[in-house]
Amino acid sequence: MRDPYSVLGVAKSASESDIKKAFRKLAKKFHPDQNKDDPEAQKNFAEANQAYEIIGDKEKRAQFDRGEIDAEGKQRFQAHGFDGFSGYDDAGPAGATRGFKASAGGSFDDILNDIFGGFGGGRARSGPRPGAGPGAGPGAGFAGARTKAPPKTKGRNAEIVARVSLEDLVNSGKTQVTLPSGKTVNVTLPKGVEEGEKIRLKGQGYPGENGGPNGDAMVEIRFRPHKLFEVKGSDLLLDLPLTLYEAVLGAKVRTPTLTGAVNLTVPANSSSGKIMRLKGKGLPTKTGGHGDLLVKLQIVMPPHSDDELETLMKAWKEITPYRARGPEFD
Repeated sequence: MRDPYSVLGVAKSASESDIKKAFRKLAKKFHPDQNKDDPEAQKNFAEANQAYEIIGDKEKRAQFDRGEIDAEGKQRFQAHGFDGFSGYDDAGPAGATRGFKASAGGSFDDILNDIFGGFGGGRARSGPRPGAGPGAGPGAGFAGARTKAPPKTKGRNAEIVARVSLEDLVNSGKTQVTLPSGKTVNVTLPKGVEEGEKIRLKGQGYPGENGGPNGDAMVEIRFRPHKLFEVKGSDLLLDLPLTLYEAVLGAKVRTPTLTGAVNLTVPANSSSGKIMRLKGKGLPTKTGGHGDLLVKLQIVMPPHSDDELETLMKAWKEITPYRARGPEFD
């Protein structure tokens, strides 16, 4: 064992406060919890512990300075003029591991508790210290003797796709999803939710490990295809079939919406492709309103030929011809 003053890097005239500061600095630097794969650091930590046990204690420091004990705390048998004899004192055989007495500079336990509280919390356990007796090797120490609990790990997030009907989006504003636990819950849809948007359900994902928190459920919104309506942002597009006479003469046509059918007034002489707008009959918007329903008129010819219609169209062509296409088609 080297001279404890040299180990801690202080002069023999150093104050108790200086010795304590030097030990704290080395203990933080070489602590096994911070140097798990560095045997040399663990050795240095054990050496610093042993040095502080000698000169960090007022009584033992005085004994060492007078030459009564060596750097390991063993008594020197001066009456016979040689060192290393293992005599006896009030704590048992000299050189055996003994409890460290409190000194003016603070007890060994208190210093380690103060220093290593930031390395995992909790009080350092009493027990063998590095270099404090037979079998005590590098890395065995107050903090090193602790049995660490496995780290708490947060569970994985669950990726869930929710198929939302346009009717649910407009009427209830909710959709059902099944969580990894097997539980089915109703999820409230945000105003103006868009396809592909994700909703986070805190703590509804997969369970964590070693008591860690659950992950989250990430619910991706997908709109179910509708047999009538096409989504255009917050608006809906509907193709409305018309008979030829409805388009020529005009009519009131029953038109479906997500909140119930309405009668749409189709003006006389309406062309196929004309778009009529039903205000507020679309999807919810982020501002709290609704988009519109865009109704596109589609003229449908009779399913079979009609002699009277053909005769009428031939006469009409002769009497009232008109252009359906502009000059850009010429």
